[in-house]
Amino acid sequence: MLDGILLERRGIPVAAICTELFVPNGKAIAEAHGAPDFLFALVPHPMASASPTELAREAKQVLPEVIRLLVAQ
Repeated sequence: MLDGILLERRGIPVAAICTELFVPNGKAIAEAHGAPDFLFALVPHPMASASPTELAREAKQVLPEVIRLLVAQ
């Protein structure tokens, strides 16, 4: 999350992706670094154990949100 915030401050479009479990952490990091409205895309947790097929499905589902985040900036 912090990487995304710092990149955005440099004018680099960002689409941070966070699993549902880490939303509170992501929001806390954004708040602590002066970006309480920092937006990020959500994917289910856990992703580390997802199969290639599951990862492809989740990537297709989150893609519209990633594009929206990149274009909105």
